[in-house]
Amino acid sequence: MSGSTSAGGSRSWASTPERSNPLALRLMSWIALHCGRSATRLLLHPITLYFLLFAPTPRRHARRFLDRALGRPATWRDVYRNLHTFTATILDRVYLLGDRSDLFEVSVHDEVLVEQAMADGKGAFLVGAHLGSFEVLRTIGERRSGLRIAMVMYPDNARMINQTLQAIAPDFVPQIIALGRSESMLAVRDWLDGGGLAGILADRALPGESQRGSGVRIDFLGHEAHFSDAPFRLAALLRRKVILMAGLYLGGARYDVHFSALADFSERLADPVQREARVREAVVAYARGLEKLCREQPYNWFNFHDFWGEDEA
Repeated sequence: MSGSTSAGGSRSWASTPERSNPLALRLMSWIALHCGRSATRLLLHPITLYFLLFAPTPRRHARRFLDRALGRPATWRDVYRNLHTFTATILDRVYLLGDRSDLFEVSVHDEVLVEQAMADGKGAFLVGAHLGSFEVLRTIGERRSGLRIAMVMYPDNARMINQTLQAIAPDFVPQIIALGRSESMLAVRDWLDGGGLAGILADRALPGESQRGSGVRIDFLGHEAHFSDAPFRLAALLRRKVILMAGLYLGGARYDVHFSALADFSERLADPVQREARVREAVVAYARGLEKLCREQPYNWFNFHDFWGEDEA
């Protein structure tokens, strides 16, 4: 969990160090594996209380989001529930990455979209957000042989996620494609050509993106926010389908995995104006789909940053 950032002015989230550290995550992982999930979950309450009391910036951003998603002023109980849901999904990563999906009840909605993407052999982009758990996708992969997912992210984020995953599950080797390199585009294309799925989180803009005039400003939960169009431009360039994905935590050991179609860039568009319009439509569809999920499961929002850019303003 990090400090202040914004969707519009993402300089903050990209430069602020995470509050979690590998040592604490390794300790949590050891306790989880040796004491079991039920016993370890008892530790979530003091951990949540610590963040509630001593992490004022994430607490402020959580409350701001909850005010808008709930349609009423968020209480301390609401913020606590949001943070507790976050810590619960972090704990569950230990088991999901350790091939213990048998511990969970997972319902999947519209999985046919993924099946179709795999059947045509061209792969697809799974566009998610800091909403719920991305790792719960592994439960689907264990049910379906041949389902391969690579996370596509920028190098700094790739290093952080590698360190985090290694701390939680030392034996797990994540498949990550780092962007921003000369060979990145070819690596993503080859992965998709092999029938793989490319996962990318699109709810945080890149540093300086809004200042360069890129991205799209969209009303989100009643207030205008900046959404990056970079993932969708990449999908358009590679002419792939884009599917919204979210693994929502419902409490206990229950998760709901949702898929919905956002865009299909398979058809080549020679007209640049039409291509720009299609990209914008995809970003708007993403924001609307994300907004719907946030209203349905607001405590699954883990983007504890200045999403609307109001602190900087």
